Amino acid sequence: MAGTIQPFILTLPSAVTATFPRRKTCLFYRSLRFNPPRRFIPTLIRSCTPSDEIHRSVVADGLNWTKPLMKFASDNFLPLALTSGVAFGLANPTLGCLADRYHLSKFGPFGIFVISGLTLRSDEIGAAAKAWPVGLFGLCSILLFTPYFSRLVMLIPLQPQEFVTGLAIFTCMPTTLSSGVALTQLAGGNTAIALAMTVVSNLLGILIIPFSISKFIADGVGVYVPTAQLLRSLLLTLMVPLILGKVLRESFRGLADFVDHNRKLFSKINAVLLSLVPWMQVSGSRSLLLMVKPAAFVAAIGMGMLLHIILLAFNALAIRSLSAVSGGHKSIFAEKENALAALLVASQKTLPVMVAVVEKLGGAFGESGLLILPCVAAHLTQIVFDSFLVNLWLRRDRSSNTAKVA
Repeated sequence: MAGTIQPFILTLPSAVTATFPRRKTCLFYRSLRFNPPRRFIPTLIRSCTPSDEIHRSVVADGLNWTKPLMKFASDNFLPLALTSGVAFGLANPTLGCLADRYHLSKFGPFGIFVISGLTLRSDEIGAAAKAWPVGLFGLCSILLFTPYFSRLVMLIPLQPQEFVTGLAIFTCMPTTLSSGVALTQLAGGNTAIALAMTVVSNLLGILIIPFSISKFIADGVGVYVPTAQLLRSLLLTLMVPLILGKVLRESFRGLADFVDHNRKLFSKINAVLLSLVPWMQVSGSRSLLLMVKPAAFVAAIGMGMLLHIILLAFNALAIRSLSAVSGGHKSIFAEKENALAALLVASQKTLPVMVAVVEKLGGAFGESGLLILPCVAAHLTQIVFDSFLVNLWLRRDRSSNTAKVA
């Protein structure tokens, strides 16, 4: 309350007789004094301090609970974006079918490779020249050796057949555009050679993929692949936007600086563009997907995981063998940074190029959504598995460093 309340002053006369009852009452009321203040003095009244503290504590607890969740979402943006796209396509296919009708599926791969060109640093590619034998092995493994495993995939009896064919096509793809490099950097590997293998394998993959599909897959299903047409389409869909992004980066220094300072933002944009394609494909094939038995889909996921483990084992054995025959522990293959880069990058397969290939096949191998769905799962599982593997290596290194210090 504004103001000051003075105490009540009750003054009784020394001699009061019953003859003057009204006099007594008047004296009582005149004795009540209320003196208003001459100026207003604002006063902060804290009447419920304990409840305010409890409220702030509850709000703080809520914020503390959301921070780990937001960090998890940021660290796993790509897997969450891909799974969300598949989930939205299954839940409500209307928007996905509408987007596919207006050819939005072509916008995704185009945007992804423009961003890849924007983020491509020339000095990082030049720095990989010292480790060129490791890079050469990685390219051979990605484009020549690992596609042979597609024949083993085609022998697996699984229905629908598109699941098997899709994973076989996935085996013929080049390495991932960003995951392999990011995991290599996190593990302390040679990022420059990882980036060089990523760029060159995706560029050469455009030339080699049509022949790999024709040799390893088309013969098994009795389908002719229009190699020249597919090669031309891949050049327009993948190489042109990649070159465009690189030219923009080299032409505008301010743009290059902006991209370098906002790499996380562009990686998230890449993930969103990547998730558009499975969203539209799953939306268009929802009726067929609902007919697939859950056991068959789980088997396809397990098959994708097993394929990735086989590729890891193959590349690890090959790196160890090359190290043994080229100088032992002094070999360039024996250097931990180079070995990590080759192992991680050469064992992963990319989804965007696979999606572009399936788009250009025009249903020659079956329903596009059924071909892509197990590959989305395989793409996710390889990233998650390698993330755990990198964390395991990092913990082991920390333990060994602690033991050395002790």
